[in-house]
Amino acid sequence: MPEGDTLYRIAAGLRPYLVGRSVIAASARQPGPRAEALVGATITSVDSVGKHLLIRFDSGLELRTHLGLRGSWHRYSPVERWRRPPSCARIVLQVAGSVAVCFDAPTVELFASRSESIHPVLSSLGPDLLRPGFEGEGAVEAARRLRDPARASLTIAEALLDQRALAGIGNIYKSEVLFIERVNPFRRVGDVDGDALGRLILTARRLLLANREGGARVTTDPGVADRRGAGRLWVYGRAGRPCRRCGAAILDRRHGRLNRRTFWCPGCQPDPGEAQPLA
Repeated sequence: MPEGDTLYRIAAGLRPYLVGRSVIAASARQPGPRAEALVGATITSVDSVGKHLLIRFDSGLELRTHLGLRGSWHRYSPVERWRRPPSCARIVLQVAGSVAVCFDAPTVELFASRSESIHPVLSSLGPDLLRPGFEGEGAVEAARRLRDPARASLTIAEALLDQRALAGIGNIYKSEVLFIERVNPFRRVGDVDGDALGRLILTARRLLLANREGGARVTTDPGVADRRGAGRLWVYGRAGRPCRRCGAAILDRRHGRLNRRTFWCPGCQPDPGEAQPLA
């Protein structure tokens, strides 16, 4: 599933071709939004918020997409052949010189911008890790939300994926951040001390910032990754292979309500015995 840095890049890639231009034609697969309502409206902004892409129009409407596991946004010239079948298109926006197509996204929603503050999903999001100035109030608020008593019994791996606590972390960054900070992923949030929690939050932001401009995603220290791209990640996708720090075999397990896969090093992230992994 695309994480916050990917959505940031998508927004940055679409923005120069869409913002300030009027919609010439629009269509959406049904059941879906009434895309024809966008024709004639001018696009005023294209932004990412966590894992969501928001396109706003001067007509007072707003388009939200969430890409899930298989969704993607493409931009084409009006005469260019699409790289995906038209049957996979969820919504198509055409402006002068460009066609923006969202393929296979599970969530494509059109709503009034004035209702964004009470939107059932957007209004409940935690602070966006890529928001300017996050290190101040954003980091404090993210820690407060993670410390909510309702999350105390969750594993820290599950809690970092909760977009209502902080927005932008997905499965890759979850495993990588926990490894970097040497926190066992199956510790309960209530057992993670405040300093460690703060480091997890700021490390997640640092990695997202470092990777938001594009290229191969890298979470390892300088010099670990080679020119061919090997060594870019510490633990994610490396089950059974030796840890780049200590040599222990990387482990992986699916767990939690969402049954998400977590990778970790038993040598660098030992279980302190305060909590057991969830089945």
